[in-house]
Amino acid sequence: MGLRINNDKLTPALCRKLVESCPFGAINPSGDNGITIGPECRLCKACIKAGEGSITYEEEKRNNDNHNWNGIAVFCEISGNSIHEISYELLGKASELAKTANQPVYALAIGSGIKSLVPVLSAYGADSISVYDHQSLENYLVEPYTNIVEDFISRTKPSAMLIGATSAGRSLAPRIAARLKTGLTADCTALEMDENNNLIQIRPAFGGNIMARIITPNTRPQFCTVRYKIFSKIHPRTDSAAQIHNIEVTDKMLSCSAEILTAERKPEVADISEADIIVQVGRGVKSQKDLEMVQELATAIGGQIACTRPLVENHWFDSRKQIGLSGRTVKPKLLICIGVSGAVQTVAGMKGSECIIAINSDPNASIFDVANYGFVGDLYQIIPLLLKKIKEAD
Repeated sequence: MGLRINNDKLTPALCRKLVESCPFGAINPSGDNGITIGPECRLCKACIKAGEGSITYEEEKRNNDNHNWNGIAVFCEISGNSIHEISYELLGKASELAKTANQPVYALAIGSGIKSLVPVLSAYGADSISVYDHQSLENYLVEPYTNIVEDFISRTKPSAMLIGATSAGRSLAPRIAARLKTGLTADCTALEMDENNNLIQIRPAFGGNIMARIITPNTRPQFCTVRYKIFSKIHPRTDSAAQIHNIEVTDKMLSCSAEILTAERKPEVADISEADIIVQVGRGVKSQKDLEMVQELATAIGGQIACTRPLVENHWFDSRKQIGLSGRTVKPKLLICIGVSGAVQTVAGMKGSECIIAINSDPNASIFDVANYGFVGDLYQIIPLLLKKIKEAD
């Protein structure tokens, strides 16, 4: 889809008018009686109104027949000898969506020496598993992975595909969507299926102030990425028996402009997404030195310390310790929020917690709307009392 220039309708005066009409400076004169539209164009369509029929907007005609696309596919991310936990969460959600639409669930596994790992995917909801196993796929490279996903889609023709919003997933999903000229919604927080098998992709928009419901009605497959810990991992089934297809990996699939010379693992860092107990601090903590008191509380209850975005911007914490839309999504058994106001962006990342305890001096703070228990008071008085009680209990 895009703008089309109808040169037979252009005049020198109209060309000047069109150049002046573009607020982005994307239209430039070309020759005596012509124009060009540059990459600065934002499709605001101001030129269409000013062009008197000399510029039109045309949508690309698609040959896709939605009825020929069936099933929900899940990209199951594998690193080394383990399957990322988000794969199980997505398979569970795909199974739920597939039931409403009476469709199969496909799993895609890519890696090296992974054939012994993939049967477990059947227990978590996969009806069919496609395995691309090759020694050259030991380390993730986006180009071969894109080629393989494209091959998988051409074979199975899934109506929708779910990809985890991990580092790998966030680089892979847009490449595939662009190659197949279809839609992609990033960082979804909920998914539904309508009566026409359109995947309703729900995610926060405008800073978390609204929940946008997005569909891709005209193209297939429908792509979305989903954050870790958004959906719950289902209990494995014992009566499942998925068909496993071992697909030959060709040289064409492995074609890549990049080469990995060496691979070195980063030091392991505790991930707050995996923590069962978290103590989160917000702007109510006055100085960085006061974090020692909070850390003492976290250590006493066997938890990890986390933060809100302002404390990352203050360089008090690494961004991997942030909870919220622009940070991590967590689902601990216990979350203690200290001096956290409860902005929608923060709440979106922790609303799945089993138990939330909030400490805030403002009785009207939004955090109390989602907290199971709340303490209204000065955190500098409450935390020492909590530490004292914990030590007495020990």
